[in-house]
Amino acid sequence: MSTPIASRLFRFATLASALLAAGCVVVPADGYYAGGPVAVAPPPPQVEVIGVAPGPGYIWIGGFWNWVGNRHAWVSGHWAPQRPGHAWSGPRWYRDGPGWRQEPGRWYRR
Repeated sequence: MSTPIASRLFRFATLASALLAAGCVVVPADGYYAGGPVAVAPPPPQVEVIGVAPGPGYIWIGGFWNWVGNRHAWVSGHWAPQRPGHAWSGPRWYRDGPGWRQEPGRWYRR
């Protein structure tokens, strides 16, 4: 059974924790790419060996350069099931003022 003092301390601790959490600001780790401009242009695409599709109805989604940890990192291509009525538009980098910005790949309706 709790005492009135213990109950008050528990409520105070809960309130203090909530107030502290309300003041928290989450900042991405250094080098995290959140869509903002990147100063370094992406390298030319790597040559990939495209094997045989795992079955009918698959399309090849080509690899691309991603920004990870303050550098470009190659993400290998892969086979993906075709989405009926859709086409794939791969990611691309484009110039944005003094830097570069990445537009992610996406499926779009034909």
